[in-house]
Amino acid sequence: MIFLLNFIFDFLLLVATSLVLRRNVKFKRLVLGGLVGGLSIFVLFMQINSLELFILKIIISILMSLVSFGFRDIKFTFKNLYYLYTVSILLGGFLYFLNVEFSYKQEGLVFYHNGLSINFIVLIILSPIIIYTYIKQGINLKNNYSNYYNVDIYLKDGTIKNFSAFLDTGNKLYDPYKKRPIILIYDKKLKFDFNLDNTLLVPYDGINSHGLLKCIIPEKIYIKGIGVKTNVLIGISNEKIDIDGINCILHTKLLEANY
Repeated sequence: MIFLLNFIFDFLLLVATSLVLRRNVKFKRLVLGGLVGGLSIFVLFMQINSLELFILKIIISILMSLVSFGFRDIKFTFKNLYYLYTVSILLGGFLYFLNVEFSYKQEGLVFYHNGLSINFIVLIILSPIIIYTYIKQGINLKNNYSNYYNVDIYLKDGTIKNFSAFLDTGNKLYDPYKKRPIILIYDKKLKFDFNLDNTLLVPYDGINSHGLLKCIIPEKIYIKGIGVKTNVLIGISNEKIDIDGINCILHTKLLEANY
């Protein structure tokens, strides 16, 4: 029972972290991360002191983050851990408050009264409500994440690539032939067989550079919350995108309702 509770709580914490930071991760990775956290319950059977237990919990939380969100850089991982702990403290504090307020007894990780575990009450009824409220407020406060989107790119070879994208108002790239807006992708994030039928070179001028940008002609792209766009090019950038958790830069034109 304790293992199941621990797993579900850890899974909820990872889901909340993913939603707040708008991490584009698969459901199964969150489940695996929850399992890593759930298995940590077995450290209770280990003969270790408080300091060793604390260090072990830190290591487990790092593993949960890496399994769920992967590793891109230290800043990315630290932010994932920060919000994971923030949500954890929120739920843990609320559970402790109920224990004190209603005089529930505690044995290990389980609070109970008259044989009914309060963990189940919080888990089934209150935890999703608390997390939803926290996510809603967190998203409203984090205006810098309002320009984050999930994007599916449908290539002409039949493959579909998924990206975490950022709407950059500074991206004014168009191709000079048909005035199609260009979105940018870091070249190591898109493995593709380039050929003359689906690619073209577009001249560009930047602040510090100019030259020819290799572009892919996709079948279409789907921006979650916006819709499908077809008249667009995918520019392949050699420079790593230096925005937290992002590997695609959108064009402002794509978010216009009449485009």
